[in-house]
Amino acid sequence: MAPAPYRVRRVSRDTHDTVTIELEPPHDRVPSGSAAGPRFAPGQFNMLYMFGLGEVPISISGDPAEPDALVHTVRAVGAVTRALRGLRRGAVVGVRGPYGSAWPVDEAAGHDVVIMAGGIGLAPLRPAIYHLLARRDRYGKVVLLYGARTPADLLYTRQLERWRGRFDAQIEVTVDAAPPGTWLGHVGVAGTLLPRAEFDASRAVALVCGPEVMMRFAIADLRHRGLAPEQIYLSMERNMRCAIGLCGHCQFGPTFVCKDGPVFRYDRLAPFLGVREF
Repeated sequence: MAPAPYRVRRVSRDTHDTVTIELEPPHDRVPSGSAAGPRFAPGQFNMLYMFGLGEVPISISGDPAEPDALVHTVRAVGAVTRALRGLRRGAVVGVRGPYGSAWPVDEAAGHDVVIMAGGIGLAPLRPAIYHLLARRDRYGKVVLLYGARTPADLLYTRQLERWRGRFDAQIEVTVDAAPPGTWLGHVGVAGTLLPRAEFDASRAVALVCGPEVMMRFAIADLRHRGLAPEQIYLSMERNMRCAIGLCGHCQFGPTFVCKDGPVFRYDRLAPFLGVREF
């Protein structure tokens, strides 16, 4: 599948190393008579191609109900992502996708939903949050527990305030550390927010994304709170290259993260998480 050329509509700076890029689909990918581009499910990703540099897998961070704007949040950690961070309005990016499995937002209807995010892990979860809040009456309690290293590393700060202001979802934010006088909120890792989260573990579904060590602790905390492995879902983003399960770089036990994931139910991965060489 060849990348389709998308044009940058808007770039907004989230942190010192992270930007959110809004892309316009090419005309031949827009259905006739519609303003919408290709549809995607919460949790899926695209391959973004910088001409002359290469391509990287980036989760879609926009609203699934607004496919006319393809949105990705990118942290600069390598040559391609640094080039993506430097894009300006009107630039052209290659896009392949969407690929991968999705968060179980439809299956979670009627249940409490607990979302645990660490760092840029909030980006792949944002489409699920849009989905849940747009259909708020279909779910029980909705809880977001979000942690970042410092206040300056928090994503979507204005949106977090708007979500908190709805009063129909519990939004809790923490940071690992903060300079004196710069932060009045909670200090500690995301898991330290779990005791204050209001949900019924017997009827809850948990969606977790962040650094792998954060997810391991989050799983332990959720299990301690009473959730069964079948109630926990993770987004894994290991070494994805081709996005279609051909190159083998993202093989994780018997699965390929790009083709079988990135969203997995925890009981499927439990035998391999924490095992050396996996």
